[in-house]
Amino acid sequence: MNPDAQHTSRPPIYLYTDGASSGNPGPGGYGVVLKCGGLRKEMSGGFARTTNNRMELLAVITGLEAIKWDDAVVEVYSDSTYVVKAVTENWLQNWKQRGWKKVRNVDLWMRFLEVYGRHRVTFHWLKGHAGHPENERCDALAVAAGAGAAARGVVLPEDTGFMDENLLDL
Repeated sequence: MNPDAQHTSRPPIYLYTDGASSGNPGPGGYGVVLKCGGLRKEMSGGFARTTNNRMELLAVITGLEAIKWDDAVVEVYSDSTYVVKAVTENWLQNWKQRGWKKVRNVDLWMRFLEVYGRHRVTFHWLKGHAGHPENERCDALAVAAGAGAAARGVVLPEDTGFMDENLLDL
């Protein structure tokens, strides 16, 4: 079978993401909505102490990692200029070429590059809190998994990649 024939037989995947942090740093979470064909999947997670940028990026990573096949056509929708511009304006490529010097969240960017390379990904920026149903749902998932869970007394895991030096990108 022609590899392109297999690629075209699969529907595109629409990946909506959001991250949130209360206190930045503080309890934070991410929310993901994946849509493919007529199917929909939601995911979320939270951490005791993290930043908004880490959660925005982790949402994209988590969504891409959930895709069951390689070479998927993925349309990512995010309200994070940090994440979208890092890819679309070649910040990521420049950071990599400079040996990741003075770059925050390197652990997540390395993880992102690994999964990003498996698919055909296009990024789209959405204005946050502007009434887009999937973006609003992702925001609700992120808040509930982070600050909401902490307020309910849930003991959240540590974000092991978070370091105080990451605060410099706020």
